Amino acid sequence: MQKIVFFDGVCNLCNRSVNFLIKQDKKGLLKFASLQSDFAKSFLPEDLVNSADLDSIVFSDGKKFFTKSSAVLAICKSLGGGFHFFRIGYLLPSFLRNAVYTFIANNRYKWFGKKDQCMIPTADLKERFLD
Repeated sequence: MQKIVFFDGVCNLCNRSVNFLIKQDKKGLLKFASLQSDFAKSFLPEDLVNSADLDSIVFSDGKKFFTKSSAVLAICKSLGGGFHFFRIGYLLPSFLRNAVYTFIANNRYKWFGKKDQCMIPTADLKERFLD
């Protein structure tokens, strides 16, 4: 069961988040792909690819797809350890969690900047990326 994090490859905040996840994922369970990639377009369900949620992080746990705040919480669950604490976020209704997520997502380029192209993983991280 492959766990995949789909992220905005040109977003600086998203790229920093991926780097953080790589460092925290000591077992190497998470794989990564940019939302702009051909892999994402072929792997994600068509209704998700064509939805407005594609401006969000998307997480596949191998069984189900998660977007926005639910994706973040599912990733925390997958990381285990102290990250299980963040599951407390499930106590908030998803419309509240997603409102905060959307506010940050809508301002991410303004606050953190944007790259001209998707990040290119280093040779030692290449096998973690599905692109």
